[in-house]
Amino acid sequence: MIGRSLARQGELNCAPTLRSRHMQNKQNLIWIDLEMTGLDPDTDVIIEMATIITDSELNTLAEGPVIAVHQSDETLAKMDEWNTRQHGGSGLTQRVRESTISMAEAEAQTLEFIKLWVPERSSPICGNSICQDRRFLYRHMPTLENYFHYRNLDVSTLKELAARWSPELKFKKGSTHLALDDIRESIAELRFYREHFIKP
Repeated sequence: MIGRSLARQGELNCAPTLRSRHMQNKQNLIWIDLEMTGLDPDTDVIIEMATIITDSELNTLAEGPVIAVHQSDETLAKMDEWNTRQHGGSGLTQRVRESTISMAEAEAQTLEFIKLWVPERSSPICGNSICQDRRFLYRHMPTLENYFHYRNLDVSTLKELAARWSPELKFKKGSTHLALDDIRESIAELRFYREHFIKP
């Protein structure tokens, strides 16, 4: 990895402000993934988030904080069967219970990280089925959502096109439904489509 910066939950391993201005590049891409209690941003909430910065060639420059966002037991009890089973089995539910980081703090930490690498409104929001993540950001973290360019870079668009135009292409996904793993997988999937599906 190039200039790899890996942060623990609630911590940022970031360079000073002067250096951050040097690292900023409008060609860099911000990848984000959220785990939520469900699919409706009006009734469900974010429970985990992670970010990765790549350059325009999809080389990883830095991994941001992986944050379990605290939610009450009452909120977690409202999850449906699939989310209860999935997030309970992955250990995420327990991490959320033990976390002391609020939604506002998670938003601030993530913004602090991405500002080091990408100027405001220059990177599309990047990920898989990213419109869903953006809906939750718009509802729960509007300042972060507004930092992105209005365009989306959604890997699932290529997935759908490949399924119809080149169905022999298969990208094997692990789908742990943990935020950082899912982003890494999305970047790898886009590399796969660039190599095997997008013709020069």
